[in-house]
Amino acid sequence: MPRVVAESSDDAAAAAERAAVVRLVVAARTGDQVAFSALYRRFAAYVHAIALTRCAAAHAPDVVQDTFVQAWRRLGDLREPGAFPGWIAAIARHRAADVARVAPLEPLDDAPAPALSPDAAIDAARAVAAIARLPEAYRETLVLRLVEGLTGPEIATLTGLTRGSVRVNLHRGMRLLRDLLGINP
Repeated sequence: MPRVVAESSDDAAAAAERAAVVRLVVAARTGDQVAFSALYRRFAAYVHAIALTRCAAAHAPDVVQDTFVQAWRRLGDLREPGAFPGWIAAIARHRAADVARVAPLEPLDDAPAPALSPDAAIDAARAVAAIARLPEAYRETLVLRLVEGLTGPEIATLTGLTRGSVRVNLHRGMRLLRDLLGINP
């Protein structure tokens, strides 16, 4: 019985989050920059994760910025304020795809961060390359979890997926990632 109560409170929290996003979108449509800034804070990590799965990491901050500039300009075109998470994700996917066409997903030849050992840099590069080969649903949820540090419920709220779907995507994605990297649990 406690599980049902926990899921009900999770559902209530998700509904409250959706309602807050709708209020922010409605306010931002009237030109409220504070409301749009709040949307940015809520969804920037999501947009960044999408960018990381589709274009070189060096271009991800530009994709985030371009996505939100485009969203600000086109916010009046969004028919249903509750659709904002999917809408901003679609803009990010298109923008990242545009960038990837011009600058492919190959990593830049920058020197690794001084804190990384050569082995760690090689492992990180292998992991990023492996994540890029995963199906899209797994890539996004894994990057949101592993790179952006979001929890499963936070990922569900951002993406509009159910918490169960996020758990499944993370589990399956991690299993595929381990297989690609040759890591046995």
